[in-house]
Amino acid sequence: MFFPVPICNGERETKMRKVELPSIDINALTFTSNSKHMASSKLIEAFEDIGFAVVVGHGIGVERLLEMRDLLIRVFDVSDSIKENLTISRDDYRGYIPLGFFSPNEKNARTVTEPDAYEGFKLHWECPENNPVRDECALYGSNKWVKQVDKMSQIVLSYWNDCDRLASTLFQQMAMALDLEQNVFLDFFQEPLTNMTLLHYPVSVSKSRISGIHPHKDISAITILHPDPAGGLEIRTREGEWIEIFCPPEALLVNIGDLMEVWSGGRFISTPHRVFNRGQESRYSAPYFSVPRHSTLVKPLVEYENSFEEREILAGEVSAEVWRTNWLDESPSESGYQLGAIN
Repeated sequence: MFFPVPICNGERETKMRKVELPSIDINALTFTSNSKHMASSKLIEAFEDIGFAVVVGHGIGVERLLEMRDLLIRVFDVSDSIKENLTISRDDYRGYIPLGFFSPNEKNARTVTEPDAYEGFKLHWECPENNPVRDECALYGSNKWVKQVDKMSQIVLSYWNDCDRLASTLFQQMAMALDLEQNVFLDFFQEPLTNMTLLHYPVSVSKSRISGIHPHKDISAITILHPDPAGGLEIRTREGEWIEIFCPPEALLVNIGDLMEVWSGGRFISTPHRVFNRGQESRYSAPYFSVPRHSTLVKPLVEYENSFEEREILAGEVSAEVWRTNWLDESPSESGYQLGAIN
């Protein structure tokens, strides 16, 4: 079993238990020895037991991670007028997300709850202008970049490519663990709906209005994140307890999303999580969400005996549905399964 290690944190410990998940050195996956088997086993065990894994030896250098953090600060430091000119719209899910823009709508809810307290910048796979997939699904297009931020596109896309390579390695490991052909998942990611959200959680102005994002599960196959050292990421255990996750500065956090949970027949679990910035400094992050091609019908590829309820999901349709229902003046559709909801 997967045993997290509790961290004693003084007075804060009485409010939220802080937990260090064991770090898994996935560099060993390139070896042909017992260390490869051990690393693979630990990784799969983490995805089965808690849905989250802390990975080191991932091949993304500390310099790249620091470069991305510096970029996040510079992006959100530009003037409000510049950001507002790049605001997302109903027709283009790319660009600036103003503070408090989205509401944590719940499944089948008819009332709007208080919006999340973060600002963001939404980016999707950079689709070539002449690619015919643009005519097949409105979620494909070109990203908006902040011209006033030096080398924004180069820095983001370099990090994006690093995450693509890491995701490919992880997909191969999960495929083999499921006794599937090694590249079965990779075949779904030609012309993907993979996306990234640059996030800024400002310092909270009051105890009753803490910045963050509501409890949710990710609409992805896997999510890759370099957590902010300030902390604030909390996950819900199977027993219903919320715990804060600690991650070493050189490590990345990888978690299972709803799509991989479906593919694995429920063997790999998509775990509810949330973010709170309770500190006195701004919090920044840039989660990478791997999502397959819009036409991919996601369904169980294996049978697994547990309480998992089998379902099929068309990647493009569910992505568009969640986009539509994020708006403050709309309630979620009752037409089908809503990914990311807390059941």
